[in-house]
Amino acid sequence: MKTNHEIDYRIFGEEMQCVEIELDPQESVVAEPGSFMMMDADVKMETIFGDGSKQNTGIMGKLFSAGKRLLTGESLFVTAYTNIGNGKKNVTFASPYPGKIIPLDLFQMQGKVICQKDAFLCAAKGVSIGIEFQRKLGTGLFGGEGFIMQKLEGDGMAFVHAGGNILQRDLRPGETLKIDTGCIVAFTSMVNYDIQFVGGIKNTIFGGEGLFFATLTGPGTVWIQSLPISRLASRILQYSQPGNRKEEGSILGGLGNLLDGDGR
Repeated sequence: MKTNHEIDYRIFGEEMQCVEIELDPQESVVAEPGSFMMMDADVKMETIFGDGSKQNTGIMGKLFSAGKRLLTGESLFVTAYTNIGNGKKNVTFASPYPGKIIPLDLFQMQGKVICQKDAFLCAAKGVSIGIEFQRKLGTGLFGGEGFIMQKLEGDGMAFVHAGGNILQRDLRPGETLKIDTGCIVAFTSMVNYDIQFVGGIKNTIFGGEGLFFATLTGPGTVWIQSLPISRLASRILQYSQPGNRKEEGSILGGLGNLLDGDGR
């Protein structure tokens, strides 16, 4: 028997997606602050301390829950949306940047999924949003995301967001996938997460891809994003700096800069 609220949903859009959650009377969904888009009149919005899961009752449980969220870089609070009307009502949440929204049925995934710290968008009330410490020192120091990732636990629906296109890989027992650390979105609890040195002096110095791969070993499911927000942000920052503009071809690029007034 499920203990989390059972919610229905629809995902709209292609590159800038939003998810519409359908709530029965007294059903609730919790979401990250800033993800709200719109809701019906009979949906009540309430800011709550912690993640709103049933296991975090009492002041100490709520403090511990909020502290875990703080460690993952999230707010101490989440927003709960509850249908206080008589019929079905809808509330919609939008993705924060171009990419895809991934629905995760935790009931079908042994009750736990591990994801990037900023991937969580919203979930059925009762889903616990906690932290997952990397057990190996090397993984924590060089894994690109530090010692802490986010874990979603429960038996309800949860939704995470990722940049660009999403690839889903189902790994067989012992099958290993090497991934850029920033491209990992989420993986199921049985997947083993580790790091591996790229190797080779030329790869290390001139490869431009960092010193380490993330290695994910099955069995389990992995979700991979093609455009991490950190990569997008670094490119925008790079091209926004004066004198750092790059064009295709040195001669044509210089001519283009002269024509648009950027030739200095």
